[in-house]
This record gives sequence, structure tokens and C-alpha cells, in this order.
Amino acid sequence: METVSLGVPEPILDSLPADSEDTAKDMQQAVAGWERRINDAVDAADSDEDAVSYVVDAVERLESRLERFDEFVPELRAWGQSPIYAIAWRNLYAELVAQLYDHEELGAALDRERNQRLVEDGIRFGGR
Repeated sequence: METVSLGVPEPILDSLPADSEDTAKDMQQAVAGWERRINDAVDAADSDEDAVSYVVDAVERLESRLERFDEFVPELRAWGQSPIYAIAWRNLYAELVAQLYDHEELGAALDRERNQRLVEDGIRFGGR
């Protein structure tokens, strides 16, 4: 499997307030960390199936973080605070998932692995 390339989309950086250089830097470091961990796991995997399985795990963690930041948005608004940072991080995680799916052969493999996991979970849950 080929290596994965991820980046922080410019529109997300542009959506941050003008004094948010630290947040932009944090986002870039976070994305570099995700990219490094995914590529290290892909390189260390014994097979493409193992590599895809790790990437699906990463996608699920990204989606979990996306949901957590999405839950912050109405809460921050209710307290009269700006949710711009929560929105930016939520959008970043959504973009990273989309970037992983956009890789040529990876997108279809991710769908297959996720569907297989759904079926396995359904069988486990249904058999009890």
C-alpha cells in the first residue's frame, strides 16, 4: 500500500481568527503526527489488509474526535462563547477523513473493511 499524505486545508486555516498562529501550528503538528503514525503502521504492516485495518482504526478515532468537537459547538454558543475553534477542529478532522478516502486505492479498501466490521459486529450482537 502506498504512503498517505495529509495536510491542513487552507480554508480551515483562513477560518481562524487573525491571532491564531498557535492554533494553526497545533493543527499542522497534529496532522503531521496523524500522517506519520498512519504511514509508520502501513510500513510495519504484514499485509495490505493489516494496513487498511489500522487506517480504519485511525478513521474511527478521527470521527470520534470530530463528533466530540461538534458537541462543543452548541454548548459554547449556549454559554455565549465563540465556537470558532471547535468548528475549525471539527472541520479539520472531517477533512482528514475525506483526504484518507481520496487516496486512490485506499478509499474502496476502507469501505470494504468498515462494511466487514459492521457485519462482524452484527453477527456478534445478533448471536447473543
